[in-house]
Amino acid sequence: MTNIKGVLFDFSGTLLRIEPAESWLRAALATCGTAMADAEIARAAAALERAGALPGATSPAEIPAALADLWQIRDRDARHHRAVYTGLARQVPLPDPALYDALYDRHMTAAAWQPYPDAAEVLAELHRRGTRAGLVSNIGWDLRPVLRGHGLDRYLDVCVLSYEHGIQKPDPQLFALACRELGLDPSGVLMVGDDRKADGGATALGCSFLPVDHLPVDRRPDGLRPVLDLVG
Repeated sequence: MTNIKGVLFDFSGTLLRIEPAESWLRAALATCGTAMADAEIARAAAALERAGALPGATSPAEIPAALADLWQIRDRDARHHRAVYTGLARQVPLPDPALYDALYDRHMTAAAWQPYPDAAEVLAELHRRGTRAGLVSNIGWDLRPVLRGHGLDRYLDVCVLSYEHGIQKPDPQLFALACRELGLDPSGVLMVGDDRKADGGATALGCSFLPVDHLPVDRRPDGLRPVLDLVG
């Protein structure tokens, strides 16, 4: 891979990881001024996680029939994305109806995300080397403020988000768009991501692919560092 001239990264599970479901729920409760006992919070958080209601965390154990079609295209449109995830959250009874939107809104904040320990270091080194870098994400909202909140935006030349183009990975069109914005032929681009199907779809275009594990940040301190060995 010595011909690699640019790197594209996935967002969730690759550069950053979403907070645990319990802290997510506690933040929404604080926003709404709603109280729940600690034991109730723990039970509700676990149920929300099983329901797949926290974007960027685990997929639903079971997708309700009414949401099944929308689930497949959730990352192509901001309204679809919100409808799916608030719908999944509503499978879990909560004391205040306002909590469902508050939960969704919380996950779009910088405070809800934590960069992997080596993310800034790797991005900064690519920038120092003059290597073009970008982000390609299946997502239904603008994650740029999250990147800015963690100081990562300064290292990225390109940000391609599925909902802004109505295309989602693994469709090669999304990767082709990102490569064009990088100004590079796909053969000179490395895609880095935690989803071997979605992110690995870049290989159909001729990109190289480096998989990483979607682990808690304290269990993956240096998963991104191999990128630096692959880029000339």
